[in-house]
Amino acid sequence: MNIGDRVRLLTGREEGIITRLLSDELVEVAIDNDFTIPVLRREIVVVAAEETKAFGKSTAAVESEKKAAASGADMAAKAAKKAGIATDASAATAAKGESPAPLKADKAQAAPVQKGVYLALTHQSPELLALHLVNHTDRTVLFTLGEEKAGGQYRALKAGTLEAKSASEALGHWHLKDFDQWPALLVQLLPFQFNSPSAFELVNKRQQFKAASFYTSRQPNVPVLQREAYLFQLDEKPAVPVALPPAETGQPTNAPAAAKPQSGNKPQPNDKQQLADKLKAQLTGNAPAKPAAVAPAPEPAKALVAPPHEVDLHLEALQPEGGTEGLSNSAILKLQLEAFEDTLSRALATNMHEIVYIHGSGNGTLRKELHKLLSRNRDIKFFEDSMKEKFGYGATLVRLK
Repeated sequence: MNIGDRVRLLTGREEGIITRLLSDELVEVAIDNDFTIPVLRREIVVVAAEETKAFGKSTAAVESEKKAAASGADMAAKAAKKAGIATDASAATAAKGESPAPLKADKAQAAPVQKGVYLALTHQSPELLALHLVNHTDRTVLFTLGEEKAGGQYRALKAGTLEAKSASEALGHWHLKDFDQWPALLVQLLPFQFNSPSAFELVNKRQQFKAASFYTSRQPNVPVLQREAYLFQLDEKPAVPVALPPAETGQPTNAPAAAKPQSGNKPQPNDKQQLADKLKAQLTGNAPAKPAAVAPAPEPAKALVAPPHEVDLHLEALQPEGGTEGLSNSAILKLQLEAFEDTLSRALATNMHEIVYIHGSGNGTLRKELHKLLSRNRDIKFFEDSMKEKFGYGATLVRLK
């Protein structure tokens, strides 16, 4: 028996979900998602998956799932309200001065979920969430799932294959009451499609759960799962096709032709003797063995370093050694944007809360490009002009989720 298993009491008709393993003999079961009771293991039996396949879900199970989702949504709304976070529906009604709409109205207003690979957390009971991967694409996806433990250590949890338009089984179960102790998840995705002309690079995603984004991520009807869940997209940046090296066609056309021996250059007697000795050694097996090719040792992975709190994007700060004479405006802008994307990705990966970019006022081209990229990034909470008394309008403060 494991957390998340649906069980039936042997002494009655009640069904419930195992929410905690209290001891070797005792488990905690949520009955009808209204209350939890300790039950001896010998007094319950797991509802087999074959039973669901053969007879479908029981009415009690369906009602229990609906009740769990509704109760969990209420708990999430209360927690969000307590934390001062407005959900999409509550923010809209608050702006109009109306009372919050019921759950059905929230479903009607929900935007459709775009194609992609998602991390979904569904309510097994009001306090217990099951973790799933949802592949809402037309490709097969190979995945690995791990968690970041205390001290930055990695622990692998699961690996597998998700067919197109499918969802994984429950990969783990978490308690809402332990939200502050949830680890960061590290997911790797490798898309694959039979007969596709392209191979794709690995997609890496680090998902850290924060109250500000978690309680507003609820979707009433998640594709494939066809039920309510907290949804997080893992492939916001699409997989990039692998650039294959050009096929080898033998000797390059511009390679110098091998020098042909001239008729006048005949081998000398000493050269003939050396050649004969070499051939004889090879035929008799006495030739010295060629050294085996040794593969170079792989370079150790570089540790991820957090960027400074203030990043200066001026050209003289990015290239202090010089050597930038003659660069066009577009080349300079490209260097600045590459430095911006590198530092922003490292800030997100190292869980920084904010970062300041110093771009100068000038003609405003760099500032516009930065604001355009920031407005499209879902990991950004907000951005604004920073430290006007020091930089005027030449710096932007970025607050990360």
